[in-house]
Amino acid sequence: MRQTGRKNQRQRPSSLGNIQKFKVSTSGPLLEVAGTILKDHTPTKVKSMLKHHQFAVNGTPSSQFDRPVNAGDELSINFDGSFRIFSHPKIKLIYEDNDIMIVDKGCSILSTAAAGTKDDTVFNVMRKYVKAGNEHAHIYVVHRLDRDTSGLMLLTRTAKARDTMLKNWTKVVTERKYEAIVEGAVKEDRGLVQNYLTDADNYEVVSSDNPEEGVLAKTRYVVLDRTLRYSRVELSLTTGHKNQLRVHMKDLGNPISGDRKYGARSNGIHRLALHATRLGFIHPV
Repeated sequence: MRQTGRKNQRQRPSSLGNIQKFKVSTSGPLLEVAGTILKDHTPTKVKSMLKHHQFAVNGTPSSQFDRPVNAGDELSINFDGSFRIFSHPKIKLIYEDNDIMIVDKGCSILSTAAAGTKDDTVFNVMRKYVKAGNEHAHIYVVHRLDRDTSGLMLLTRTAKARDTMLKNWTKVVTERKYEAIVEGAVKEDRGLVQNYLTDADNYEVVSSDNPEEGVLAKTRYVVLDRTLRYSRVELSLTTGHKNQLRVHMKDLGNPISGDRKYGARSNGIHRLALHATRLGFIHPV
């Protein structure tokens, strides 16, 4: 799933109202597909329903008239009103169903609470959101992003889904990719950084070539673009360790822009230039 540049809001099907679901038989833009299903509605009425957030594709409502809809997708229609809207300046809700949620986390917000902080976290914000619809609802964080890293995070709505993901993480998570702006022109077009990482006493992560001094960590990289001052790279996690990408880019000699903690001298976009772009996984249910 890839981050987009749309407004940080997401409509969620309400538990109230006359919501009916239809199996889509022919691919096309949302407005056209909705019109085919609602043959007894005038085009003006269908456009009005679209404008008022009354359509959802595979559980994800949309008011975008040209949103692609594929044959086999499920179109939900709320005939009584709009789907509920989620809005937060630093979190965009990408997808949700009864078992999981995908959010696009902005930079400078924690995934979960840290000692001594009272700031908003992804967990707290999304917990309030699900409880507004059902006071008995729960939310669980199954992986985290650093405070200053933005991008896609997976949360679960049930303990069963959480346990399934955590117990089989290396098997069910098939892809985790990031993009970063790093300092300097990376020499090779692609490569692998591999060493052993361990947590130091100063809250930093240090690397070593000695297997007895840490846990094996692997990061693959591909250069997408480069200049003399910066390179844009795609990073793939083969393993997962706190600060792994940041440490490995430092080890490569190309620290991530804005990452003073791990050797960066520049701050080209006035934040840590690291974003989680793709998250591939097998649905827990």
